[in-house]
Amino acid sequence: MLIVMLSLLGVSILLFIFSFFAKDPYKSLQDTMDQLSLQTYQELHKVKKKLKLLEEELLLDTIDLSPNYSSTASARATKGSSIHAIIKNQIWSLAAQGVPVEQIANQSSLSIYEVERIIMEAKENGKLDE
Repeated sequence: MLIVMLSLLGVSILLFIFSFFAKDPYKSLQDTMDQLSLQTYQELHKVKKKLKLLEEELLLDTIDLSPNYSSTASARATKGSSIHAIIKNQIWSLAAQGVPVEQIANQSSLSIYEVERIIMEAKENGKLDE
C-alpha cells in the first residue's frame, strides 16, 4: 500500500513538473485575438479622426438647416458666406480649365448663380485670368 501511495505521489510530481514545460495550446489563439483587437481599435481610432477632420472641413456643426429665411437674397448671402475655401478653390480650378459653369454647378452642388459669383470674385481678386 505504501508503494502504491509513493508511486502515485511520484507520478503526480512528474506530471506537475511536466505541466510547466508543456506548450499552452491557447496561448497562440489568445495572442492572435489580442493582436486583432488592437488592430481593430487602431483602425477605429483612425476612422474617427478622419471623420472629425471631414466634419471640421465641411463645417457641419455650423450649418443652419432651418428654413426661416426672409427672402431668397438673404438665403443666397448666408449660403455664399458659408462656402468653404476648398470648394471655392476647386471651382476656380475648374473654371481656369474651361469647364462650363453648368457642369461646375452640378459637380459642386451649388447653383449656377453661386458658381458665377465665386468666379467673378476670383476675377476681381486677380486669382483667375479672364
